[in-house]
Amino acid sequence: MDKSNFRAVTWQSLIKFEKQNAFFKPKIGVLVGLSGGADSVALAHFVKQLSVKKQFSVYACHVHHGLREMADRDAAFAKKTSKELEIPFILKKVNVKALAKKENLSVEHAARKARYQALSEAAEKCGCKKIALAHHLDDNAETFLLNVLRGTKAKGLLGIPVKRALGKLEIIRPFMCITRAEVDAYVKEHKLSFINDETNFEQVYTRNWVRGTLLPLLEEKQPQIRRHINDIAQDLYKYIKP
Repeated sequence: MDKSNFRAVTWQSLIKFEKQNAFFKPKIGVLVGLSGGADSVALAHFVKQLSVKKQFSVYACHVHHGLREMADRDAAFAKKTSKELEIPFILKKVNVKALAKKENLSVEHAARKARYQALSEAAEKCGCKKIALAHHLDDNAETFLLNVLRGTKAKGLLGIPVKRALGKLEIIRPFMCITRAEVDAYVKEHKLSFINDETNFEQVYTRNWVRGTLLPLLEEKQPQIRRHINDIAQDLYKYIKP
């Protein structure tokens, strides 16, 4: 498949997936979680394009965890990107270390909890009903395999839901039909700038090992392993209650 067809297929897949799931509706505010990475930048761009056609408002929120040395740089980049895309920007700072200590949580768990809380507060502040996050097929495959490695009941095989309720809000994941490679193609096609989180490449984290070592090994035997895992996870929703 040549590059032009690859780009066309990616866009068509996103539009088809959006129609199937009715992610966006007129006059409904959508808050995009914008970390500054390629996937979140691509999502912000995609949602902005659809907001014009479908007539809904879109905002961007960056959650500053205060954990990494480059956190201030990431926040500044997210703000700059939002301005370029003409999307109103919200910065939320959270104290992950304090939350982890207070509630006896791992830093990773505390960061996730704080992040969703911050996104919820930002969504409510700007009157948004939905929070769009940039998880894609690779993220789902990683979560599936990670749960298997850690030991899980059947519920853990559901992976990452395409949509789920978060209080009065709804979490939506419009990129759950495409792979990381397709996200990268989208970014290149639209000439979008992004930043890399250096911790994504540290193999000390099990998820990073799954991403950088296990999945590539499985892909050597089955090039469609990510889609196959996603198909299994989606099919299980018919039999297992989340």
